[in-house]
Amino acid sequence: MGRRYPLIVLLALAIAMPAISGHARSDDDGISIMTPEKGSVKPGITRPARKYMMRRGSSKPVVRRGSSNPVYPLPLPAPQNLGVVPQQPLAVPQTRTEVPPPIVVPQTGRALPNLPPITGAGPGGAETFQDRAARCTHQAGVYGEAAGDRNAYIGSCINQ
Repeated sequence: MGRRYPLIVLLALAIAMPAISGHARSDDDGISIMTPEKGSVKPGITRPARKYMMRRGSSKPVVRRGSSNPVYPLPLPAPQNLGVVPQQPLAVPQTRTEVPPPIVVPQTGRALPNLPPITGAGPGGAETFQDRAARCTHQAGVYGEAAGDRNAYIGSCINQ
């Protein structure tokens, strides 16, 4: 019996704590940035009475804060410096006219011609490694069975 009382008290406190913290002061309790500090109001001067609106189903008044006048956005200022925008010449990629030499198929020893490369993504239109890999993969699909082992053909084409 002696051990039950502390457990009952602990259970009662655990149930009562949320109810106690629920009575904490909320924003609607008359806190306003416009209320004067204590001691700053001179005696003999009365403040005008506040007009309150009541919420439906509540006994707390609604205190309106802020300005009642609408605030409209101002237009953006005009640009300050109206200078001439420099014109850059359009970079026309140069196409390569040289076609790589034919590729010798590793399994059959047959030489298959390379397709002409498109303009590469490198400086001056040079063909990059990724461009070459895409071209070799496309060629392997074009030649099909004549290319033999697809992976060996693509590898020898890329490493040429």
